[in-house]
Amino acid sequence: MTNTNREYDLICVGGGIMSATLALILKLSAPELKILILERLDKVAQESTKAWNNAGTGHSAFCELNYTPQDEDGNVDISKAIEIFQQFEKSKQFWAYLVSKGLIKEPESFVHSIPHHAWVRGKKDVEFLKNRYEAMSSHFMFEQMKFSEKHSDLKQWFPLIMENRDANEAMAATRMELGTGVNFGSLTEQYFKILEDKFKVPVLRNKEVLDIDPDGPEDWTAEVKDLKTGEKTYYDAKHVFIGAGGGALPLLQKVEIKEKEGYGGFPVSGQWLFCKNREIIEKHHAKVYSKAGVDAPPMSVPHLDARFINGKKELLFGPFAGFSTKFLKEGSILDLPKSLRFNNLPSMWGVFWHNLPLTSYLIDQVRMGHEDRVEELKVFIKDAKPEDWELMVAGQRVQIIKRDKEKGGILEFGTDVVHSKDGKITALLGASPGASTAVHIMLEVLKIAFPERLEKSSTQEKLAEMIPFWNRDVREDEQEFKRVQERTSKHLKLEALH
Repeated sequence: MTNTNREYDLICVGGGIMSATLALILKLSAPELKILILERLDKVAQESTKAWNNAGTGHSAFCELNYTPQDEDGNVDISKAIEIFQQFEKSKQFWAYLVSKGLIKEPESFVHSIPHHAWVRGKKDVEFLKNRYEAMSSHFMFEQMKFSEKHSDLKQWFPLIMENRDANEAMAATRMELGTGVNFGSLTEQYFKILEDKFKVPVLRNKEVLDIDPDGPEDWTAEVKDLKTGEKTYYDAKHVFIGAGGGALPLLQKVEIKEKEGYGGFPVSGQWLFCKNREIIEKHHAKVYSKAGVDAPPMSVPHLDARFINGKKELLFGPFAGFSTKFLKEGSILDLPKSLRFNNLPSMWGVFWHNLPLTSYLIDQVRMGHEDRVEELKVFIKDAKPEDWELMVAGQRVQIIKRDKEKGGILEFGTDVVHSKDGKITALLGASPGASTAVHIMLEVLKIAFPERLEKSSTQEKLAEMIPFWNRDVREDEQEFKRVQERTSKHLKLEALH
């Protein structure tokens, strides 16, 4: 056992999109900062960030119906959609900056134009989609949206889904040609290459962070185990960011800050049917989202999804929910029981008691066989054959459980930045929409952890160069935003505005 003290301004725990984004924004705006990144596996971007484990959609609220709820009077609330759209645009602005500076050479290596569609069947849902379209298309952010109930239009948009359809079946869809498909695994690997090659940031693999303890009034000490040798090393830092996906909660629970109390985690694994028939794959160039089933969580919205992975177009359908007590795909079955604490038991019990339909839904999903999953696929592809599709277990997601005065605990499907009062410790809990909004989330971490740096005019100028709307609401300057969006699309080789 070795005790080596090494001083850093920031330690990032986890080798995924979040740590990489935070470290890269900081090094670009303040290259003098000393940053260390610690990853448990032997490669970066292998858990939720990995292409096969990630939704692969640039979540911009174009097609996700759960972001636009409708009330009893038929009014559609698009405020969440506006929020998500703005957050994703910040990510695109940052990527475009990296491409413009030659830090990323080929945008096609991680992002492609893929039209986003919301598709519904039945008169009631068609009416909802029409209301949604009218609410969204009246806003300049979504003015490019198209809507149609005509089968002839839908056949042009997604011919595979429209094969062998009853001509009289009531259905409708919206289309946004500005939609994207993103390989967040490839993007993250390129972030780390920039960090290691250009900025000489140490990214240490096979390193498990066992604990983080205070070291005097200013610093924190990370106890780190080398998983190959068993050797322990100690690193000191002024700030620690825990961005370890499902591994964030167990580590946060060891950190001596009161803000962690009451938090728990509910693990849900994602499963996809992926197509093995290249002829079918080539028929579909779209992301088509529909409505989630009764009692299904928002992340289980079914969609037929064209993606580009490792330079090839792929076709996936899902997601289907699975259950495991692991918090990471490469985790331990003891992760969930070990996360139980006296201070989060009321939260965990409250969530269980008030979400019995969700528990029932998950049990039904786990019991499904291949034929059952293909039957659900047939809602999208009427003549789908079981032999053309194979089940793939994707990433593990840990949904947030937090205290609630009325229910004891509530289950959330977003993300939370949990932090100490002084901002020296920050941790990201939760999943969706995750990677798509990583730039926005990490800007929030910067505000919490490095407020003194954000007060510097030099930092603000650099951030404005990298992410023009980093601290501005898109609605403040429509024309300026459109100019930025067009420039962003050009750098990323995406469909331009019409």
